Amino acid sequence: MPTRAAALADWAAVLADRTRAQMCLALLDGRAWTAGELARLTGVAPSTATGHLHRLSGVGLITERRQGRHRYVELASPAIAQLLESLLAELDPVPTPPTTLRAATADAALARGRTCYNHLAGRLGVTITDAMTARGLLDADNAHALTTAGTTWLTATLGVEEAALTRARRPLTRPCLDWTERRTHLAGPAATLLHRRLLTLGWTTRSGTGRAIRLTPTGTTALAEALALDPTALAETLDPSAHT
Repeated sequence: MPTRAAALADWAAVLADRTRAQMCLALLDGRAWTAGELARLTGVAPSTATGHLHRLSGVGLITERRQGRHRYVELASPAIAQLLESLLAELDPVPTPPTTLRAATADAALARGRTCYNHLAGRLGVTITDAMTARGLLDADNAHALTTAGTTWLTATLGVEEAALTRARRPLTRPCLDWTERRTHLAGPAATLLHRRLLTLGWTTRSGTGRAIRLTPTGTTALAEALALDPTALAETLDPSAHT
């Protein structure tokens, strides 16, 4: 249909701008950002950032909300986040290495562990997914569905509220292709609850203001025990500077 084709072309044209693409990637951390924060991140003037945000909002990629005198923007829905991550996963790895130590450090942190909108990704997310599958908590042959044992593990072992799982939309889980690992990590409402619970327990923590997530020393031991893992299995997910 011409109308749908035009809408798709408009959407692609809006995203085909490096500043707007960078804003969308920042919003994949699942949090709401102010226009000023995104302006500083992308290195553009506040007025320019506002113009970009209007373009993104106009095609439904982001949504805006006000709280008091402040205006915040966030991705319009988890489906938009999933679409962006899926696009990233289809890209070939960028051959150009980071040109600064800061950029290299940031890239390494994202590869170790990060948020994929509202769930865990990177090596940390993949490692947890693999361990849950090995323990029979996820059914890899059924789109990584949460098993009865998996529900019990989330509620009894980690303390996720059973009511929260009951209220969540179905299906509770789905596989998500990780764009750095090129393997599956867990997504869906159960994965969101897992991510939030690990933060609440202090087993994981946000690293700076971006998407990077890292295991804490306490979390490394506790998660290894909870998943019956040798702690060395988590070694590649750790920040060397934080675990020395």
